[in-house]
Order: sequence, then structure tokens, then C-alpha cells
Amino acid sequence: MHIGIRFPAPILNGVKMTHIQTANLGFPRIGEKRELKFALESHWSGKTSEAELLTTAAGIRARNWKRQAQSGLDIVPSNDFSLYDHLLDTAFMVGAIPKRFGETADLATYFRMARGQARGQAGRSACGHDHGDTTALDMTKWFNTNYHVLLPELAPDTDFALTTNKPLAEFMEAKAQGVHTRPVLVGPVTFLSLARTDSHFDALSLLSKLLPVYMQVLKTLAAAGADWVQIDEPVLAQELDGQKRWALDTAYKSFARDADIKVMLTSYFDTRLANLRLAFDLPVAGLHVDTVSRPDLLPRLPELAKDKLLSLGVIDGRNIWKTDLNALLDRLEPVAAQLDQVILAPSCSLLHVPIDLNAETQLDAELTSWLAFAAQKLDELQLLKRALSEGRDAVAADLKANAEALAARKASKRIHNPAVAARLAAVTPAMYDRQSPFTERSRKQARRLNLPLLPTTTIGSFPQTAEVRQARLKHNRGELSDAAYDAFLKAETERAIRWQEEIGLDVLVHGEFERNDMVQYFGEQMDGYAFTQAGWVQSYGSRYVRPPILYGDVSRPKPMTVAWAAYAQSLTDKPVKGMLTGPVTLLQWAFVRDDLPRETVCRQVALALRDEVLDLEAAGVTIIQIDEAAFREGMPLDASEAAAYLDWAVACFRLASAGAADETQIHSHMCYSDFNAIIDAIAQMDADVISIETSRSQMALLEAFADFNYPNQIGPGVYDIHSPRVPSEAEMADLLRAALKRLKPQQLWVNPDCGLKTRGWDETRPALERMVAAAQRLRADLSVEA
Repeated sequence: MHIGIRFPAPILNGVKMTHIQTANLGFPRIGEKRELKFALESHWSGKTSEAELLTTAAGIRARNWKRQAQSGLDIVPSNDFSLYDHLLDTAFMVGAIPKRFGETADLATYFRMARGQARGQAGRSACGHDHGDTTALDMTKWFNTNYHVLLPELAPDTDFALTTNKPLAEFMEAKAQGVHTRPVLVGPVTFLSLARTDSHFDALSLLSKLLPVYMQVLKTLAAAGADWVQIDEPVLAQELDGQKRWALDTAYKSFARDADIKVMLTSYFDTRLANLRLAFDLPVAGLHVDTVSRPDLLPRLPELAKDKLLSLGVIDGRNIWKTDLNALLDRLEPVAAQLDQVILAPSCSLLHVPIDLNAETQLDAELTSWLAFAAQKLDELQLLKRALSEGRDAVAADLKANAEALAARKASKRIHNPAVAARLAAVTPAMYDRQSPFTERSRKQARRLNLPLLPTTTIGSFPQTAEVRQARLKHNRGELSDAAYDAFLKAETERAIRWQEEIGLDVLVHGEFERNDMVQYFGEQMDGYAFTQAGWVQSYGSRYVRPPILYGDVSRPKPMTVAWAAYAQSLTDKPVKGMLTGPVTLLQWAFVRDDLPRETVCRQVALALRDEVLDLEAAGVTIIQIDEAAFREGMPLDASEAAAYLDWAVACFRLASAGAADETQIHSHMCYSDFNAIIDAIAQMDADVISIETSRSQMALLEAFADFNYPNQIGPGVYDIHSPRVPSEAEMADLLRAALKRLKPQQLWVNPDCGLKTRGWDETRPALERMVAAAQRLRADLSVEA
């Protein structure tokens, strides 16, 4: 069994000092100027070769290692980089490649697993076989974050084999550049726990087949000179059943017995005391604990640690506010005094925050002084290390500056608005309820809207073409006048409306050509939000977002969407949806202030949206969609805290939507989540229609709605918009038939999985034409049956 190396405790002025090291668990992999995004998209479009893509990726890795080493970090990670997703990397590494993607473990296969492929598309395997018309792996959120992972597909007969040893390759790559790294692996129990399987099959039963592959990787790393490996098991943040406890015990006993390398077992996103006790009993050399999520557990860790090296996640890896270093030192000093050695680290990988605050040139100085991005968080770690190793006097000036910045933020008048607080205090219970129950509302809406059975619609956005993006850029630079830009957007909107009428969609959308992002567009029009220039964060693959900074009390100075919704509706007799982003998503997809409860901030946002709903209704908009894509991901991992979250999240949606009249149909949209645990809460939201992602899972996610007997209407996605693949009419009709086994025809809407902003028109047009045809085919079948 390995234990952590015990350094002799240093002595300073006759007092024993703890040996302090600093580590990072992962660094953003997108490149400071989004180099990875542009390289990926250029390669996918056939403009650049595989070699050129890999050269760009190697350059990003080299710069990341150099930056982290020069920051003073003692432990720099490797294998935290990915061309698309780290869970996909793991599946590819262990040979979990479903047969439909081919037998050749090349880059084309890797990207088919990530994105799918239509028949005839570029991407033949090395043997020349065309794997066209291939659906991608299923996608979901990485625990309670907005980062998306690709889920491995496993079956009882799945065999594993070391297909590509990426951890070794990147360890050697860093070593050649003079940086000794700690390789990062997704743990085997987390990998199996997240896998998609047949409902009657437990993927953890494959553990005995998977462990030899992990063992092979660990042995090759040890032979290459790696002394430690970081194995991430965020499944430890969840409630563990007996099977998962068995799997953790089996896996790490196996590694301790046969792998000649020390394991830093890493958990993050939440910390459960019962799971900590289990983890500390495992035969691993070290354990990383996220103390940001549960600071109350910090004093108990020295006693629990026993002979293990403790890695303390003390810097928030998921938010961008400066750490209160003085308060943190007050908590850390008595803990460190009980230990011979300790590692200080961020709570989790810095994948979830922007790279460098120094890239921001337009944020005002006051707001900037409150922030810390990934690079600045590494600096905070070094300050903490010096303070604990040399005493606070060694960094007195830095600690003083930190305290002054935090005090200035607390006292700033820009974050407090008495009118917002007064309005929130005046909210009454009646404001959370629609005027009538759904059964009565649905009759009124049916008379008003006169829609056919299986009505067709889209989720909201249409492709943001190069022309749209270029016009926005020119307008932002002052090169295109307000009038010219407005005329351009009106022309794009009218073209979208006319095309939707032409193909026969029943409920139209205006396309959202004026919107840069579903969160940023609204945040830019509300008080309390600020925005970065270069604060990009990866959502999945080449899809990056710039989360706004929600720093102060939220209010809506004027209508945000009414003019565009009213214009679009004036162009057609068919209903056009008003499109809003919901309060939970506007909260969850921002870097949220940490000086108020999240519930309070969310209710502020909900009141601002309530005003927008009423203004849309007054402008004649008959259907209003309030997207809550982040509703599921906001739920705490600790089941004991989930009920409280769902209560206020549901309340915020209802506060935003319930002012609408019975005749106004309220829609909502959710994507890429496991709905089983929240189906009751979704029903309590009381949206007239909800649309969800189901095409990648082949409608499997509908089981939750069928078993629950969901009372309202639902649009299960029949078209996976995160893939360039265009499904056939027959395929979408089959998905609708599968949905009709679980839902009544009167409940069912027909729509894509998500908005079409990231797709091209050459994919969007045929896909939606086939979707409409599939709905019409099913209507005819139902008519015959009736």
C-alpha cells in the first residue's frame, strides 16, 4: 500500500512549520484567444488537416504547462487537455467505442462519437469505410455544472482494451518540455456510473473488465517517471449505494496492490462526511477535498486524514470572485498546524472559469478589483503558500490589498438597489399562481390558437450565419449605423418567418438574429449584470460561452424583447413565440454574486422577467417561451438540500410566468439532463408546454414523464441539433411513435432538441422540412386509427 511521502517538518524560529505545496487540478484548454475552437471548426469544415489541428492543440498544452510552472505551482496537471471532452477521451482510451462508429481508433472515429455523422459526410475511416448516418453519443451535464460530457455506451458484452494511451503521451510531452506533471484520469467508478446502458444492466458489473486497462495506464506512467497520478471521482459528491461503495473499494485496493504509483483521489463539487470517511479508508496515498463547497468540514480533516496526504480545495474553481485570503488563512492556519504537509489547490479544475483577467480591457477598474480568473487563482494559491510557510508578514502588502478590495466591494453602492429589495418584499403568494388550472387554461388556449394535433415548432434560434455575426461585429465597432443594422435584422427576421410559413411549421419563431447569447442578451439589458470581452468558458466541444458577472441587484429598466416579437408577429397570421431565458438559467449561467443567497438573486431576476411577460402579452404575443435549460443542473448534489432548491427554483419560474392570462400559452425548454429526480418539480412549474432533449437517448428520457403521468403538454426533441447529422423523415417519425407509446396524442408537440443557433442553414432546412413531414405523416396515421 502506498502512503504519501512524509517530509520532515521545517522549523522557523524554533516553531515547527507545515510543508506546503500548491497544485492545480486542471487548466482551461480552449487557448487564450480561443485557438482550439477555431482549429476544430476549421478541421471539421475540411479547411485544415488533422496534423494542423494537432499542432494547435500541442501549442495550447505547451503554453498551459509553461504558464502554470512559471506561476510557482509545485504540481502541474497533464492530460487535463481534451480536443472535445474528457469523458469521451476516457471512453476512447479504454476502447469503449460502439460498433456503429467503426473499428478504427482514429481521430475521425473520435469526432463521430462526439458529433455524429450524416451519410456521405467527410470523415471516412482510415480503411475507407463510410460510417455516415451515425448518431452521436448521448450528452448530459457534468454533475451540477454547465459543462457537457459525452456519455459512454456500455453493454454486458462490452470489452475494454487500451486503445490510445493519451495520459502517457501528454505526460511525456510535458516532460520533454521540462515540466514534471501529475497526470489526470477520470476515475473508473465515475466513468461506469455515468455510462448509458440498458435499463436492466448495471455498468458497474463491468469493473473487473475495466480495471486491467486502468492498471496498464498506471504502470506505463510509473515506468515513464510519474510518481503521482490524480484520479478524479466526483461520484463521491453524490449519495453512494452499496454497489458504488463496493466498486470504489475494489478499484483502489487493486491499484494499491498492483500499480507502482501514488494515487491522489480527487472529489469535488460537494463533500459528504460519510463519503469522506469511505474515501479516507481507501488505500490511496492522498485525498483531495473540496472545502469550498463545505467549509465546515475543514477542521475535521486532520483527524480523518490519518496517514494520507491532504489536498485542500480552498480556492473556488467555479466562480470569479477574489478569495478573502485573510479569512481563509484564519481557517487554514489551525488545520495546517496539525499536519506535517498539505497541498493547497482550487476546489476543482479551473476549466469552469475564464483564463486571465488581464485580457479584460473594458471592465471598469472597480469591478475588476473584485475578480480573479484562472491565472489570478494560481497567484492566490502562491500567496496562501507563502503566508502559511513564512508567516503573514511575508505577504502583508498583498493581504492588505486583498482586504481593501473586498471591503470596497461590500460598501459599493452599485451593488445595492433599495427599490429592488422593496419590490421583492412586496411579493404576495397569489403572484406565484396562474389564474386557472391547466385543464381550464388549455381549453381557452386551444380555442384561441386553433393548432392541429402534433403541432410543430422550433425551440427559438435559427443559424447565426457569418453574415449575421459580421453585421453584429460591424455595428458594435460603429461601422454599421443603428438604422442599417436594424434594417438588416428585420430582413433576416422576415426571411425566417416566410420560410417557416413555406414549410408548414405551426408555431413560428423570429430567429433571434439580434441576440448574441441567450443569457448575455438579457443581462446586457438589465441592471446588476456586467460582461467580459475574453471571459470564455467551454460548454462542450467548440461551443464556448461568456458567462455574465451578476454583481448587483437586478432590475429591468425597459422592455427587452417586445419590439422584435411584435415585429415578427406583424408579418404573419400564425402564432410567433415570444422568447425569454428563465430566471434559474439567467442565474445559473452567470458568475453569481456570493454576498446574497442565490434564491434571493433568482427572485430578483424573476420579477424583471415577469414585467417582460406582461409587456409581451400586451403587445399581442399569444405564446411565450421561458427557457430553463439550467433548471436541473442547479440542483445540489446532496439530496438533503435538493428539496429546498427545487422549491425556490419552481417558485422563481412561477413568479416570472404566472402573471400571464389563461389564454396566453407558456412554454419552457430544458435540455441534456436526467429528469427522473425532478419530474414532480417540472410538473409544479405548471408550464402549459415543456420541450426537452430526447433524440440522443431515443426517447428514453420520456420514461420519467410516462411513469409520472405528466399532466401538461410536452415536446420531446426529435432532432439532435448538437450534431451536423440531418435525420431522415422516417427516423423522426419513429421517434414520435415511440413518444406516443408514453404520451397521449393531445399532449405531444414536435420540435428539435434545442435552438438552432450553432447549425448551418444547409443542415437546418432539410431537417425541419423532414420534421414537419414526419408530424404530418403521424397525424394522418392517427386520423386513420381514429
